[in-house]
Amino acid sequence: MARWQSSCGSEGYFCSGGDLSVVKAINTPEEGNIMCAFMQRTLSRLGRLPLISVAAVEGRALGGGAELAVACDFRLMSKSAEIRFVQVKMGLTPGWGGGTRLVRLLGKQQALQLLGKGQKVDLSYGRQLGLVDGELPTNQDVVTSCCDWLSEFLEADTSVLRGIKGVVSAGDHLGNQDELDKERSIFTSVWGAEANKQALGQSMKHN
Repeated sequence: MARWQSSCGSEGYFCSGGDLSVVKAINTPEEGNIMCAFMQRTLSRLGRLPLISVAAVEGRALGGGAELAVACDFRLMSKSAEIRFVQVKMGLTPGWGGGTRLVRLLGKQQALQLLGKGQKVDLSYGRQLGLVDGELPTNQDVVTSCCDWLSEFLEADTSVLRGIKGVVSAGDHLGNQDELDKERSIFTSVWGAEANKQALGQSMKHN
């Protein structure tokens, strides 16, 4: 059985989050709730995988892309990369579990800074915050870099590592569903509302 699997972004992006053309097409609270529930389930399943996940952020991780990054166990970044919760610029809140996870990772005040101001997190700031765990060097491919960073984990027996991940995941997810449900409820209340519509009309997501 393979010990690792990779998936990559392209064109300067780790993940840019929701496609604006799709977002504009599903602009009612009911449709937003369905989308949000689907993405919460998807990222929660990622977090519960019986293996270690690493977000290798070489480009921009924006909005939903930032939520994807914090759903992984670890985050590595290149010097040119950025993580940024741009939802506030779209008249939205996080809805895929990113707000809940960010509070658990950084605490309330740092999460408020990143979410409320839409602050850009580069490699240096990310390491200072404790959001980023390591640097991706520019002189080797990303899979090799991640394997190098994970080398001590890869020395452990696979069954033992899966067991450890299971123990940690169980502790992390106890009571988590109520928090995710609250995040989804708040997200649904602003999805398709006036501030969201105005932001979408100005294509403000990446500003």
